[in-house]
Amino acid sequence: QMRDLSKGVDILVATPGRLEDLVEQKGLRLDETKFLVLDEADQMLDIGFLPAVKRIISKVSKERQTLLFSATMSKEIKKLTEAYLKDPVQVSVTPENSTVEKIEQSLMHLSKQNKGLALQRIVSANPKKRVIVFSRTKHGANKLASQLSKEGINADAFHGNKSQSQRTRALKDFKDSKTQVLVATDIAARGIDINLLPQVVNFDLPYVPEDYIHRIGRTARAGQEGKAVSLVSADEHKLLSDIERLLKQEIPRK
Repeated sequence: QMRDLSKGVDILVATPGRLEDLVEQKGLRLDETKFLVLDEADQMLDIGFLPAVKRIISKVSKERQTLLFSATMSKEIKKLTEAYLKDPVQVSVTPENSTVEKIEQSLMHLSKQNKGLALQRIVSANPKKRVIVFSRTKHGANKLASQLSKEGINADAFHGNKSQSQRTRALKDFKDSKTQVLVATDIAARGIDINLLPQVVNFDLPYVPEDYIHRIGRTARAGQEGKAVSLVSADEHKLLSDIERLLKQEIPRK
């Protein structure tokens, strides 16, 4: 990376930690930067990158244009815009924290023990349709993918413990329909665009209500229609009420 940077670049795409590291190693200077783009700003705040982002901003030229992209507009994001953007203009592509209207949402109340069987039936009902299943943990994603595979369903896990090459391969197999089910943690809820994905299943509800919106937004993209089914056990009722409060609507029960 140091060698590539020494040749000069017009655009550098980096994670905050790696960018700081390269600056400290004198691999690049930021004082003549014309544009600073903070992408997935809400996600960066969620995983504790704010101190690194602030340090990076302090090294960038004050004569710059700053662009901040965020799927949700929380209080923290608004504070960030007030602190670091000069006379900002806010552009909303969809209403704040809204879900795509074309997504048919539903949920099933059932015991934890019956979630696996319910998932198998949902997937088996449409054997030719691809499904992304969201699990709260990496271990849970591995376990689910393994269980589905034992039932003769082509499934793969997608999470942060997988190497970049493993994630790339898993995503390619899913896009090429070699894999019917991709069991993912919230790492896959943002930024992954899969054309013609008819269904998303929340095997576990997310702890952060906004993540529900990111998850179900993997379906019904670019004007398509899609379904999002959530499997809700008794211990998740508080998470469900937080999600419905954010949506300002009840999710239909099945």
